[in-house]
Amino acid sequence: MARIIDGIQCNITGKRIKEARQKAGLSQKGLSEKLETEAVYVCRGSVSRIENGERTVSDIEVDAISKVLDTSLNYLFGRD
Repeated sequence: MARIIDGIQCNITGKRIKEARQKAGLSQKGLSEKLETEAVYVCRGSVSRIENGERTVSDIEVDAISKVLDTSLNYLFGRD
């Protein structure tokens, strides 16, 4: 059975997260490991799905990602 969200973009931050991660010189696994220091557990595969827009991102996750990547929430949401 298909889910309602199948085939649609699940987040608007993925592209910017990928850009910020690459600018920071981190791999997807490296980002996953740094998120653990913020008590946010996102595996490498989930980072990939977030960046591809295939997975939603919670408010706690996007806040931790912005801290770990030393970038603003405004940048991640495309409001820079």
